[in-house]
Amino acid sequence: MIMRNTAFVLFFLLSLANGAWGGDTLSIRDITSGNYAAENLRSLAPLADGECFAQVSSQHDKILKYRFDTGLQTGVIFDVAETQGASIQSLDNYKTSPDDRFILVGTKSNRIYRRSFTADYYIYNVENRQLTPLSQNGAQQSPIWSPDSRKVAFVRDNNIFVVNIDEGMKETQVTTDGKFNEVINGIPDWVNEEEFGLSTSMAFTHDSQHLCWIRYDETAVKTYALQLFKGLAPEKQENADYPGRYAYKYPKAGQDNAVVSAWCHDLTSHATRQLPLPLPHEGYIPRIFTGKTAGDVLLYTMNRHQDSLMVYRADAASQSCRLLFTETVPKYVKEEVLSNISFTKNGALLLSERDGFMQVYLIDQDYRRIKKLTNARYGVTQVYGYDDKTGKLYFQAAGQSPLEREVYVADKRGKTSCLTPRKGWNSAVFSADYKYYIATWSDMNTPFECDVFDIKGRKLRSVVDNAGLKQKLAGLDAPVKELFSFTTSEGISLNGWMVKPHDFDPTKKYPVVMFQYSGPGNQQVVNSWNFGSMGQGGIYDQYLTQQGFIVVCTDGRGTGGRGAEFEKCTYLQLGELEARDQVETALYLSRLPYVDSQRIGIWGWSYGGFCTLMSMSEGRGVFRAGVAVAPPTNWRFYDSIYTERFMRTPQENPDGYAVNPIVRADRLHGALLICHGLADDNVHPQNTFEYSEALVQADKDFKELIYTNRNHSIYGANTRNHLLRQIAEFFMDQMQYKP
Repeated sequence: MIMRNTAFVLFFLLSLANGAWGGDTLSIRDITSGNYAAENLRSLAPLADGECFAQVSSQHDKILKYRFDTGLQTGVIFDVAETQGASIQSLDNYKTSPDDRFILVGTKSNRIYRRSFTADYYIYNVENRQLTPLSQNGAQQSPIWSPDSRKVAFVRDNNIFVVNIDEGMKETQVTTDGKFNEVINGIPDWVNEEEFGLSTSMAFTHDSQHLCWIRYDETAVKTYALQLFKGLAPEKQENADYPGRYAYKYPKAGQDNAVVSAWCHDLTSHATRQLPLPLPHEGYIPRIFTGKTAGDVLLYTMNRHQDSLMVYRADAASQSCRLLFTETVPKYVKEEVLSNISFTKNGALLLSERDGFMQVYLIDQDYRRIKKLTNARYGVTQVYGYDDKTGKLYFQAAGQSPLEREVYVADKRGKTSCLTPRKGWNSAVFSADYKYYIATWSDMNTPFECDVFDIKGRKLRSVVDNAGLKQKLAGLDAPVKELFSFTTSEGISLNGWMVKPHDFDPTKKYPVVMFQYSGPGNQQVVNSWNFGSMGQGGIYDQYLTQQGFIVVCTDGRGTGGRGAEFEKCTYLQLGELEARDQVETALYLSRLPYVDSQRIGIWGWSYGGFCTLMSMSEGRGVFRAGVAVAPPTNWRFYDSIYTERFMRTPQENPDGYAVNPIVRADRLHGALLICHGLADDNVHPQNTFEYSEALVQADKDFKELIYTNRNHSIYGANTRNHLLRQIAEFFMDQMQYKP
């Protein structure tokens, strides 16, 4: 998936070392240091007893146990200093067994792609504090617990292994055909991981007697190679004299995908068989997970166009697959549908846009009758759970405004109640028995506040209040943050946010920097602390206002929160309508009395970089300068699953693919800076290189920055500090503006 800035920037800002502020004036270093990053819920997991939850300590050396009702810490579930047997220095992640008796503890993680990583895992016995290596034969990837808490399956070198606790941690190899760039067992290939949002592709049956998985044969998939250099911070000495090379399978639009199949292994007889799963031609298997009855796993399949989703129940013992239900919609099924399907004792919950907005439907146990459970005005955005005992559904929705979120409960009679009435952005984590929930709230002016409530809505205690951050922010000159809307010349109503200098003078004229992402289903215009070009309360935008700019963001057609018609109107023609709406935004701003119409710039990252280039070559020369970071420049260069979801294949839609920045290079208007990481495994440097060549041949001036050995996120050591400074100074120089 093309990067969505807010989510990944939050991760990296939190993980970078702390820095300091320079009095009441921000610096770029202040922003990238993470010193003003907000605290939020940290590795919290409800426990099976329904009364308690676990949370990793801030030092990553303990897993602590708290009661929901009192907020008191009732124990230490795991402590690196108090283990018996093996020992570790810190924990990176953990997975509690279904019965809460054991914990899988991961350390020494080594990231691969966006969601995948290897680590050294250990099994911790909570009762006797015994810590035992999961395996002595090398790092492991994507371990999963069996439902009976007695076995763990994991992947190493593309093959599956199972460890049996009852047999003295005996390790059994399940597959032997796994090989890098050829066959993958139990974990997704690059494109399935990235675009279907999963990191594991295996599941035990409900009775723990069989292990099932998805096999990816990527032999026919073409290879993309990234060139790696020695670089600095870190140095790769192996590339000191000659560049290194990382080549991996990456299916581009219209090209061969991995061939997928479903398999099953009997853990007693050790027999392995392929499941007879019906699969559309060139289809996908985007999910596999444990079913609700003894020998079952559940499997989803999709056709290559991604407009039809099928859900199957596979019986491992009888080697049979039964179709439960099919969801077919115009254009495409959104990835959110996959991640929000859940199964109850009496049927299944399905998210569907069949009425124009995403709603939750209950499918009965015969999978024939369907009942609508929600009627959220702007759509359901997440399902938290369904209580089989009471028939109550807990979910998040844009019930009042597409710019905000609330948490709701709907009973079996259809009555819906809001559990989080504060205006802004609300989310929740529920206890296992739905007696308690931890609600997280923020708005564009207030950092996250996390509080514990009982199910009747009574606040029990505060978990996170960000009081320290609020005090720091109070010492700064706060910018003026506003939400606005306007109507374009085509009659389209668009939402936006605007950040003005703290000493804004309506009689003056200000230059404007527009930020946008613009990708399908994404929202940047939200009343949340995660708003802003770099998240964190718009901290980078605040820096730009210090330089005398007004910063603006508009969500154009194709973005989320406003239903299927608004979101999917860009189908088969990515970039065309989005660019028009950004140009319309600039024209609207130019008519405001306090905007300098001759000094309007635009920038974006990833899809936002693509839309920046499309907007600057739209034909109406409204932008004086623009910055495109890691931009796709031709959808033929991007991966199959994401691109074809919105564009189908180049063979089917040649006219749609013919609309791109490269063919518009001669129409570029305004000064341009392009930035790209040379080790970008997501949006390949090929995009920037081919586009810059088109600009050269069109005799267009531009500037280009390449970041050695950096991926799509362009971070590490001083890298992010350098990048953000270049963006700000480029706008100041090209718009000939100094405050």
